[in-house]
Amino acid sequence: MWSAINLLLQRIDEFVWGVPLMVLILCGGLLLTVKLNFLQFFKLPLALKWMFHNEAEGEGEVSSFAALCTALSATIGTGNIVGVATAVGAGGPGAVFWIIAAAFFGMATKYAEGLLAVKYRSVDPETGHALGGPFYYIEKGMGTSWKWLAKMFAFFGVCVGLFGIGTFSQVNGISSAVKNFFDPNSAHLVTIPGVGSYSISVVIASIVLSLCVGLVLIGGLKRISQVSQIVVPFMAVIYILSVVVLIICNISKVPEAVATIIAGAFNPRAVTGGAIGSMIIVMQKGIARGIFSNEAGLGSAPIAAAAAQTKEPVCQGLVSMTGTFIDTIVICTMTGISIVLTGAWQVKGLEGVEVTSYAFAKGLPFSAQVSAFILMICLVFFAFTTILGWDYYSERCLEYLTGGNKKPLKVFRYLYILAVFVGPYLTVSAVWTIADIFNGLMAIPNMIAIFALNGVVVKETKDFFAAKKDIEIRRRKYTIYDLIYRKQKRIF
Repeated sequence: MWSAINLLLQRIDEFVWGVPLMVLILCGGLLLTVKLNFLQFFKLPLALKWMFHNEAEGEGEVSSFAALCTALSATIGTGNIVGVATAVGAGGPGAVFWIIAAAFFGMATKYAEGLLAVKYRSVDPETGHALGGPFYYIEKGMGTSWKWLAKMFAFFGVCVGLFGIGTFSQVNGISSAVKNFFDPNSAHLVTIPGVGSYSISVVIASIVLSLCVGLVLIGGLKRISQVSQIVVPFMAVIYILSVVVLIICNISKVPEAVATIIAGAFNPRAVTGGAIGSMIIVMQKGIARGIFSNEAGLGSAPIAAAAAQTKEPVCQGLVSMTGTFIDTIVICTMTGISIVLTGAWQVKGLEGVEVTSYAFAKGLPFSAQVSAFILMICLVFFAFTTILGWDYYSERCLEYLTGGNKKPLKVFRYLYILAVFVGPYLTVSAVWTIADIFNGLMAIPNMIAIFALNGVVVKETKDFFAAKKDIEIRRRKYTIYDLIYRKQKRIF
């Protein structure tokens, strides 16, 4: 039965993530990159600077940094640790190259999403509750005749949260990491009638996680953002430092790993020995996992960006763009290099988090137990914050679908917690395939809107930087005149 279901899911996944969707997403990013004059490269230092800049007078519910952390909480998760390993396992080392390529062009897409989210958001004057995202910039930017497309996006957004990135894949990653650390040989099993036998560590993890998720979700966006602002930076630093130590300890192998990744991207047979021979498959796995990780083009991050306290759409667009840089170009790349240089991707029988766990155990100068503990802690907290972030996204999508009706939101939260509880008992392949399918379906309406509104993005960007340049020129002139005046005053 499960084999038949997995086969059906794989066929649907291949159809959804076919060449047309990959071209749509990459071309969208490429178009914006060219029209914005490679903004993601030249304006990255400014974007990183503005990450911590708050506009207290701006509309919204949380600071720009809090909005970014909420978005990062939803993106930095199993995609960075398990997703990269899955992509390399299915497509070879070359998949890492396509993850990075998708991220580079995705930065331009994420910039556009953040800009449009703030430009077309709706803020309740009484409560200050901000609503925004693709459903609003589709309806307001493209016109009410396209509201059906906005509804389609919102529906798929609910599905992605409930069945894809938000629950199953994250919880599955957490339970796998916990099991690998506490009960790697499945010595302590519990039989669940009608479901099967599972390690007691998996059962306990699902119960504890469900309770923790339920306690945080009651607090809404502000509770989620508070948790994210603490957990996300802290765990990201720990994970990055761990991988840096791994790379330094194996620095002599890095050039060969990089060469293997580049060769595998364009000639996979030369690297995999013929096991993986299609460049299309390598691209598909890399791009799909890259989007799963950073969500550029997916349309999820704009929902959080719309809640930022800012007056300038361009500013929030730049801040949103840094999320893709941190999530994929930094963290995913480091994970991919670690997996390739330690040879973890070539070890047969390993799946998902086991691949990254093997890389940590072999590459870090610690015992296998300590390495496994570090990875488990990082994965648990990354995935936990992703679960929280995607609940917020899904609730905003549902709120749009129901016209602001609060009753369905309460029911949805219980369903969401139930999905968190059920997640550990699904197979790894099925979980990631389901996530890929809904990701692709969610990306389609959002990318249509990005193409339709790219002119708005370009105009807003040019106007903003032209005004900024004019202000700087005036400021310099004033400074020069002020210096001359002071000098003359001293003379006379």
